[in-house]
Amino acid sequence: MFDLIIKNGNVVLRDGVKKVDIGIKDEKISCISEEITDDAKEVIDATGQYVMPGMIDTHVHISEPGRTEWEGFETGSKALAAGGTTSYVEMPLNALPATVNKEALDLKLEAAKTQNYVDYAFYGGLVPDNLEDLEGLSDAGVLAFKAFISNCGSDIPDDFTNVDDYTLYKGMQKLAELDQILCIHAENPDITSKLEAEFIREGKTSAMDYPDARPVIAEVEAVQKAILLAKETGCKLHLVHISTSEAVQAILKARSEGVDVTVESCPHYFSMSAEDVEEIGAYAKCQPPLRKKPVQEKLWEELLNGNIDWLTSDHSPCTEDLKLEADNLFEAWGGISGAQNNVDLMFDLAVKQRGLSVNRFVELIATTPAERFNIPNKGEISVAKDADIILVDPNQSYTVKREDLYYKNKHSAYEGRNIDCRVTKTIVRGNVVFDLEEGIVGNPIGKLITK
Repeated sequence: MFDLIIKNGNVVLRDGVKKVDIGIKDEKISCISEEITDDAKEVIDATGQYVMPGMIDTHVHISEPGRTEWEGFETGSKALAAGGTTSYVEMPLNALPATVNKEALDLKLEAAKTQNYVDYAFYGGLVPDNLEDLEGLSDAGVLAFKAFISNCGSDIPDDFTNVDDYTLYKGMQKLAELDQILCIHAENPDITSKLEAEFIREGKTSAMDYPDARPVIAEVEAVQKAILLAKETGCKLHLVHISTSEAVQAILKARSEGVDVTVESCPHYFSMSAEDVEEIGAYAKCQPPLRKKPVQEKLWEELLNGNIDWLTSDHSPCTEDLKLEADNLFEAWGGISGAQNNVDLMFDLAVKQRGLSVNRFVELIATTPAERFNIPNKGEISVAKDADIILVDPNQSYTVKREDLYYKNKHSAYEGRNIDCRVTKTIVRGNVVFDLEEGIVGNPIGKLITK
């Protein structure tokens, strides 16, 4: 007897979309067949819906411990589950202390273990003065590391800080020895900090000014620095939340020259432009910034041409006052709460509106990040894989409403937006954790993913 059978759906397999049944037992996919006639404890009828692997979101900020007024594992993982994510990798910031040594990682592991509704893993950070901690973090099971070639952090003790060139070089040497991936936020901090100060002095603080203060060249220059050091050290490199075609092209060129480098972008760079920020306001402020429409259209071309490896939310929540009480957009908190609207929003924009294949969409949200981060049991619907599955109804439409958000701070740049697609169920290792009619189902069952 199966624990669960999913019947009559359009199942997205590696070799295409097929109308097959899926049998699940002991948290694994145990059978894929045109028709399963055996009994099951539960049967889900997926008629008219796509059945696909859940999203693996490799860029999430939860902020626990230390800044739990911004977000926590319980609320953050509920939002991820409601949005069709079945696994995520949590960034080493904005928690306090930042996850830059084993002691800080242990605090996070303890806080996370009974609160997550989806499976999870952690990054370690690369910051000045923690070169001696990298091996301990690696041995403790972090899936990858993160560094900032960009201004970050604060004056608060134990907060995350950006790397200097020496730390980046030596850190990449060490991570190459450890066979670890380094993920980098790439924006030249000298250019962006001085341009932002100049713009504020001149009173140029509008939504259309902001991307000019963090120009395309600032991203491209930092990407090229990271690539040069990766080429020199042999460190595996991943560039996060890339916002420009020029940066994507620099990455593709490096890959053609033998550099082990991948690239992600985020739904907000495709769904909103700087012109939209004029209306939405600080809820849509992030770094790198949302670009003006001509730049955005070039990024769309990169996605549709297969040049972006996968998509992440870069869910970066905060309390609402940090968005609303700043004197201007430049001084507002930079981060978008986006974990609950990844799958539906991008399925609508990319698949329904622009003709991206459903199979390519699944690669972007699940298969490629699972392969790159060496998570062998996840990322596709296949026998013996974890039964991490979502149902997506392409014929439902809804409007994003504040009261439906699971975030601790219920604000979103997508509030009021109509989305022509909907996640109706999220299943983690065979357990339904979200149902459109019931909401979040049961108790937290998320498990730590380790190498």
